[in-house]
Amino acid sequence: MTLRTGRLVLTPPTEADIDAIHLACQDPEVQRWTTVPSPYTRQDAEQFVELTAERWQSGEELTWAIHDATGLVGMVGLHRIADGAAEIGYWVSAAARGRGYGAEAGCAVVDFALGPMRLERLEWHAVAGNVASARLARSLGFRFEGVRRQGTRTAGRREDAWLAGLVSGDDRSPVDWPVLAPLTSALPVMRRRARGGRALRAGAAAR
Repeated sequence: MTLRTGRLVLTPPTEADIDAIHLACQDPEVQRWTTVPSPYTRQDAEQFVELTAERWQSGEELTWAIHDATGLVGMVGLHRIADGAAEIGYWVSAAARGRGYGAEAGCAVVDFALGPMRLERLEWHAVAGNVASARLARSLGFRFEGVRRQGTRTAGRREDAWLAGLVSGDDRSPVDWPVLAPLTSALPVMRRRARGGRALRAGAAAR
């Protein structure tokens, strides 16, 4: 189940990715904004790869390791897949940020979810204040839907969560979000894949 973009290859994580996952998850930003354990051990990475393989088999979750020409640069996944809906999650390693990799990989996964998978709704959840993740979700076309008070648990405490949604009928053009600065300039157009067509290269932070 490989997805390809202009610069990236997305594949289910394997044992060959364990060391890179372990290293990337030492980043305080990954530990702050995602649900990875803190501290994050190599055993955690081993268990993660094993668990994602099991969930691929069951269809409960689909998680891809994001690779560029140098190796692993992040993770993106569809979680809690049921009843025509799923939640998207992602992270990008510290060394790979600022290159548009999150948006490029996210676009490929959204294309796959709303295309071949025929899902009807995608959700995005994040700890309130995770502006980088929110900007990425907005660029993918998600619409902000509200705040879930103490709706998530990270680092042993409950925190407010932002919620956004994308449904299959949305045009996926970025719109203003009340928790982000207004859109004041044109964003790069991300080329989408037509349903049933070949993947188009996309233009231009997982559980």
